[in-house]
Amino acid sequence: MVRKRSDIALTAFIVIAGIILVDQITKIIIERNFIEFQTIAIIDNIFHLTYVPNYGAAFGILKNKTYFFIIISIIIIAGLLTFLLFIPRQRKILRIALILQIAGAVGNLIDRIRLGYVIDFLDFRIWPVFNIADTAIVIGAAFLIYDVLFLNAG
Repeated sequence: MVRKRSDIALTAFIVIAGIILVDQITKIIIERNFIEFQTIAIIDNIFHLTYVPNYGAAFGILKNKTYFFIIISIIIIAGLLTFLLFIPRQRKILRIALILQIAGAVGNLIDRIRLGYVIDFLDFRIWPVFNIADTAIVIGAAFLIYDVLFLNAG
């Protein structure tokens, strides 16, 4: 069965909205129940919930450049959305990659606009603290790399 472009767009919208919703709900729970840098061990020394305000980009680089990140995020989201509209139907992995990256970018953009920083809270102790939006972006990047290297290498 061939899916109509409108069906694909609706599915993309639902997935993006769902990821953003989960991201924002988890961040609000952390914001309302933790003080900054408070940590609670879920699995001691392996996985903690830790409220870390991130004023920079990944791993805290370029701190205190909120307006820069807001503008760049909007440009990137607009570009990804535009690209998503023109992806051929058969490029499902690429479509998934962009959907995940858009959702993650919007989730973190909401934080930057609302708070001036991004709430990070998933703490595996051996890696910088991150959030659901970051996870969507990284998984989307992995799908993008897979698509480029293995599905469309020729």
